[in-house]
Amino acid sequence: MEVSSNMTEKASRDYQLVQAALHKGDQRAYAELMKNYRDSLYFLLLKMTNDPTDAEDLTIEAFGKAFRNLHQYTPNYAFSTWLFKIASNNCIDFIRRKRKNIVSLDQPIGSDGDEDYTIHHKVAAETPDPEESFIIKQKIQLMRAIVERLKPHYRMLVEMRYFKELSYEEIAVELDLPLGTVKAQLFRAREFLYQIVKNAPDSI
Repeated sequence: MEVSSNMTEKASRDYQLVQAALHKGDQRAYAELMKNYRDSLYFLLLKMTNDPTDAEDLTIEAFGKAFRNLHQYTPNYAFSTWLFKIASNNCIDFIRRKRKNIVSLDQPIGSDGDEDYTIHHKVAAETPDPEESFIIKQKIQLMRAIVERLKPHYRMLVEMRYFKELSYEEIAVELDLPLGTVKAQLFRAREFLYQIVKNAPDSI
């Protein structure tokens, strides 16, 4: 697609990065897009959620959704506008789900007009019972088997992030890679995992 001459320098730069990421699979292009907008996107989501952890997770989700749907992006709008719209919509959905799931433990569900028949919320046990523990163990084993099907570099990233529970910063230091590159490659690894799980005969 031809780039409009009316594009600003920043918009033209982003468009070239999108094209490199989309058509060449250029990991540096993914990393550069994240570097350009990660902080501003994070602070937008922090303002919306007022929770640093939620804002961090939603920032990662927003880039993930944007990268998976790069083929839908057109230069009619700035990439930043498109990205922030995805992030805002995703955040609004998250807030709605979170509010829907918040219930008072003391407030009755319904009483039918009779206090003797008032039903209260039950609090789930903090630890799984033996059957649940067995199922969880089986799922972890299955996930490890699926991760083994990734290419070595992506497998190592997934293991470090999700099995060893290292932070992105710790992974970047250990592998001597830019932080943006680590995050971009983990997005790719998660996409590969999704495709493997989607086509696996055994569902997780």
